[in-house]
Amino acid sequence: MLQGNVFYEVALILGLATLFGVIGQRLRQPLIIMFLAAGIAAGPSMLGIISSHGQIELLAHIGISLLLFIVGLKLDLGLIRTMGPVAVATGLGQIVFTSVFGLVIALALGYSFVSSVYIAVTLTFSSTIIIVKLLSDKREIDSLHGQIALGFLIVQDIAAILALVGLTFFRSGPEGEQAMAFTILWIALKGLGFVGVVGLLMRFVLPWLTQRLAYSQEMLTLFSISWTVILSMISDYLGFSKEVGAFLAGVSLASTEYRDAIGGRLTSLRDFLLLFFFIDLGARLDWSAVGSQIGPAILLSFFVLVGNPLIVLAIMGFMGYRRRTSFLAGLTVAQISEFSLIVAALGLSLGHITTPVVGLITLVGVVTILVSTYMILYSGPLYQLLSNPLKIFEKKNPQREAAESYLYDAAETDAILVGLGAYGGALAEHLLRRRKRIIAVDFDPTVLKKWRERGVSVLYGDMGDPEIHEKLPLDKTRWIVSTVRIRELNLALLQMLKNRNYRGNVALTAAAPQDAEAYEKAGIQVIFRPYLDVGEQAADALTHAMDVLPGMADWKIQYREVRLPAGSVYSGQRVKALPLRSQSGVSILAITRAGRHYFDPEPNFRIYPGDRLILTGALDDLRQAEKVLQHVAFLAGSDTADGIRIEEVKLGPSSVVVGRTLGETAFRQRYGISVIGIVRREKRMNAPGPDERLCAGDGLIILGDAGSIEAFRSQAEGGEDPEPGQGALGQTPMPSG
Repeated sequence: MLQGNVFYEVALILGLATLFGVIGQRLRQPLIIMFLAAGIAAGPSMLGIISSHGQIELLAHIGISLLLFIVGLKLDLGLIRTMGPVAVATGLGQIVFTSVFGLVIALALGYSFVSSVYIAVTLTFSSTIIIVKLLSDKREIDSLHGQIALGFLIVQDIAAILALVGLTFFRSGPEGEQAMAFTILWIALKGLGFVGVVGLLMRFVLPWLTQRLAYSQEMLTLFSISWTVILSMISDYLGFSKEVGAFLAGVSLASTEYRDAIGGRLTSLRDFLLLFFFIDLGARLDWSAVGSQIGPAILLSFFVLVGNPLIVLAIMGFMGYRRRTSFLAGLTVAQISEFSLIVAALGLSLGHITTPVVGLITLVGVVTILVSTYMILYSGPLYQLLSNPLKIFEKKNPQREAAESYLYDAAETDAILVGLGAYGGALAEHLLRRRKRIIAVDFDPTVLKKWRERGVSVLYGDMGDPEIHEKLPLDKTRWIVSTVRIRELNLALLQMLKNRNYRGNVALTAAAPQDAEAYEKAGIQVIFRPYLDVGEQAADALTHAMDVLPGMADWKIQYREVRLPAGSVYSGQRVKALPLRSQSGVSILAITRAGRHYFDPEPNFRIYPGDRLILTGALDDLRQAEKVLQHVAFLAGSDTADGIRIEEVKLGPSSVVVGRTLGETAFRQRYGISVIGIVRREKRMNAPGPDERLCAGDGLIILGDAGSIEAFRSQAEGGEDPEPGQGALGQTPMPSG
């Protein structure tokens, strides 16, 4: 009953994969390993569950297409440019040296030249997916070695795609030299035409189409899958592999603003469908052939686990990186990739290699992924063990990491700040405003350049590197401040400071309550809790807004709460000194301080850092007012606004302005005042337009100096209209603008 029933087979396969996946989680192994193991268990060598290979293979092909689509979707050429020559040099250098040494080893083991070429090529590719997963779990994806690894893994991915394209040249089998040349030329022309058409669609059609489909996430997801499968189909029809079309589909959408949303929604589907690829591959593994491949597999696995990292170490050391950075980046190439298995499977389908060779490559993949996982998870202790022997790979002056470092002479440093991301950069900004002397440590050259131009001492590198500490003036530093939210790294930093007998204070950043508890036990003086602090401030702001902002309003007006920053030049000044009316035309509805609310504050009310000002006005005016209040140098020390007042004046039935529009009345020219609001019965109008006609009983909200306002009251009740060009008291009117 089970044989031939695809639904039953898939149900058992999924159950088996789940069981192996749970075991893999306990053993801290990548799911790819456990899926291969599940495939082996489901295959004919053991349980014999799988018989519907065609259906399983179809799901596997869709999974591979989505894998390559997402690789193309996230192809970040900017990352390669940021990392500079190291990404290209290390990526290409590792491919060349690994291919050469791998070819020599395979030939020495007695394999044919074609099989040796396949073996050598498959040894060069490392798994971007597995490495990104491991580095993300260790929170090292943004570290210096993590960024370098991502750079050369992208180079490897591009090389792998080119290898897949190259294999399609031989799809039609052995031919004469002339026929082969014609075939290669014809495939090249078809490839250029295919890429050209996709490029035109990418430039003129896809941005417009995705923007309209983005109104529905379901439609955007469906389009992405359809686009991937259609291009895979076209690529296969033109003589290329399905994988090439899927990769181009991803690249074509990589420049749209929806690529992150698409990738996020397809990642789970990709992982699910890839399950069938690895299970199918494991099920097809012929263990009768694998038995004879154990010896060669162990030798080749040793070469990948040791030789590939040494190649990266040598290249990066020659380029001027420290041995720690080179070593940690080198560990990321100590396994072969899912691309290697795809290339092997394609070579088998083309008849270039035999099943035993595929078994050898698969066995090398299983061994290297298994062992390299532990090498990456325990990279810190492993480096400590090998640090001294690795000195041969480091120059006396590792100029690459030192080139961006500029430490200025200082008698004493207030703080060494580790990490200049969004949180660390904001902290550095406020420390500089308070005239503190800091040294900043980061591994992003662009960020360091910005701060170096502001006169800040900067050090290029990873604070997890013990040798970085030797360059820092710890004996002249009062505080070490880490904005990095990785507990292991912060605790390692603390241990290194103790080893250096650092006597100053330490501030660490906690991403979770457990991190804060660990820091408290370690005796840390100051613990930052970014998420908790921001959440508390947001709750305070919302609570205050609930208390002071009206729930409904019957006129078009906006509210905004602005917290007065410590660097504002208006700290300690009176409300009447704030140029909010003159600069933006908004009003202060209330001020909150320490949980207390001060509605309609008096002109002499002083504001201080931390006060929350509830402003009312038009949206654009509110934005301008917020910029004014948060400006750190605007009108410093000026009191030119002390004489400006805002008052309400009622219009009597006999007022000379009744029946006129604001434009006809020309308040600024005639009276030296500005009308910024009108109260008419129950209705309030903020920033009325020049066509608004005035009525008896209107309350005009006016802005002007005390004399002009008092003089206008008589005109409001009924009086002689002054000549244009003269104020209400015969004064020079207030300037417009």
